[in-house]
Amino acid sequence: MSKEVIILGGGVAGMSAAHELLTRGFNVKVYEHKHIAGGKARSMSVPGSGIDGRKDLPGEHGFRFFPRFYKHLPDTMKQIPLPDGGTVFDNLTEASRIRIARYDEASILMSSRFPRTLDDLKVMLDDIFHTSYGFEPGEVHFFADKLWQLMTSCYDRRLNEYEKIAWWDYIEAEGKSKAFQTLLAEGLTKTLVASNPKLASTRTGGDILLQLLFDIAKPGESSDRLLNGPTNDVWIDPWLDWMRSNFKGKFEYHFNHQLNHIECNTTSKKIDYVTLCSVERGGRGKMLSTGEPFNITGDYYIAAVPVEVFSKQLTPNMTKVDPTLKSVVPLAKNVNWMNGMQFYLSEDVKIDHGHCIYVDAEWALTSISQIQFWKDFPIEQYGNGKVKGIISVDISEWFGKGLLNDKPASESTREEIKDEVWAQLKKSLNVNGEVLLKDEQIIDWFIDPDIITPDDGRVQKNVNTEPLLVNEVNTWHLRPTAHTRIKNFFLASDYVQTNTDLATMEGANEAARRAVNSIIQDSKVNQIPCKIWKLHEPDVLAIWRFADQENFEKGEPWDNKLDFLKGLRIRILLFLKKLFSKN
Repeated sequence: MSKEVIILGGGVAGMSAAHELLTRGFNVKVYEHKHIAGGKARSMSVPGSGIDGRKDLPGEHGFRFFPRFYKHLPDTMKQIPLPDGGTVFDNLTEASRIRIARYDEASILMSSRFPRTLDDLKVMLDDIFHTSYGFEPGEVHFFADKLWQLMTSCYDRRLNEYEKIAWWDYIEAEGKSKAFQTLLAEGLTKTLVASNPKLASTRTGGDILLQLLFDIAKPGESSDRLLNGPTNDVWIDPWLDWMRSNFKGKFEYHFNHQLNHIECNTTSKKIDYVTLCSVERGGRGKMLSTGEPFNITGDYYIAAVPVEVFSKQLTPNMTKVDPTLKSVVPLAKNVNWMNGMQFYLSEDVKIDHGHCIYVDAEWALTSISQIQFWKDFPIEQYGNGKVKGIISVDISEWFGKGLLNDKPASESTREEIKDEVWAQLKKSLNVNGEVLLKDEQIIDWFIDPDIITPDDGRVQKNVNTEPLLVNEVNTWHLRPTAHTRIKNFFLASDYVQTNTDLATMEGANEAARRAVNSIIQDSKVNQIPCKIWKLHEPDVLAIWRFADQENFEKGEPWDNKLDFLKGLRIRILLFLKKLFSKN
């Protein structure tokens, strides 16, 4: 008889785990808290926005981004068939530009892929040789030197040294020009991963930055890929439909179920059961009431819920069996807000053919003009029929003062948030006489319903029901592994230790694969484990990392010296290592 796995949480991690388990013969039951599948990756309808029989406008928690260094998630997407042929992976489309917008100054334009055309090449050269960004002499070269140090440092040095250094300190941002601090310190942390550069781990931020740079430098497809329609339409719902239709009798996915308790037996060192209750919801998915608690049992259990949710479910019995789980409690404090909103416009304002980063914006904004990538999406059948463009914006700084007033987003009304974000977009884009955004273009707007605003007239204090884990300095050791010391209990979420090492869809998918591999090993079924990839770095740099490994093991600092004989010896060793690994 097939083993049954209970998965708590139906986001990307939970669905990835279910996918891998089902294709290996396990029975799976997923219990999701919300009324929509997909977790933080989900898209949703804007309630009440459809007029005269039209569909409600598409909204989302935040726009999706699939950089080329992602390996686990695309591999899963290639296994999800579409009804009309092809796979969900075919619904990815490439962006070609990255725009860095600044207040009252011309934007910086960069190519998000290796030059394919003369226009691409001109954009890249213009960016490289531009002299008016405000850097002090030598600063750009200094930053390049720090990147080179990262590229050529061994992995042990990154984990044992750079993990304990904040990005701000590593690049020595204190005392540097405003351009250096804004573009290279804050712009690469706040707007991209909602992290404070003075707290963010250099190891995590640096590794991901290198991946993005390697992506851009590598010929081929773009480093920046997006979906060609709303997330649930073109990915999540087809995925769920495929699992339901192809694994009938072996798969169940339950919406609106809340996790109440995990019962751990200290004698058997196993989970005996978990307690759930059904949830009744109203408008915008707001929870109204809960039903009577009930227990469910399975052979294995996977917690695929966010870190701040799981930390509240830890019991003395669980930490008695696995004391390492205690670290989840302090880890759960390392979360920040990164939530999205959408502006629905009367015209398709193509800000850029890719993502736009607003480095001067008080609320650390990034955006994408979506309709240009949704080629076959009938937007005229949504809303009032007059919407022609959608600007999707992520807000990564919710606790700093705004441009219009001194209130942070976390203490603003939804109307104030809309006005403030729009003002910051206009100040960044309407420069040098060019007017991209006009107030009269706005037909409707929508803010992620995870942001709960009070309606009782009290002082405004918003609540975020789905914050984002940020990798702060020296927190790697706080992150648990996918397998725990509780024999039938596993973790699959973006806070688990992974090669991806960042709270992303890719990290969630990799964590799920690791949890499934642990179940395969424990159950002793004759199934091939899920493939796990390492972050890729160019082979040409291996000689430098190898040399630095020797320095690190001797207790010596990183240096940029590599003499001829030492380099030749390392090349021979690397060649022999590669040769014997093949045999």
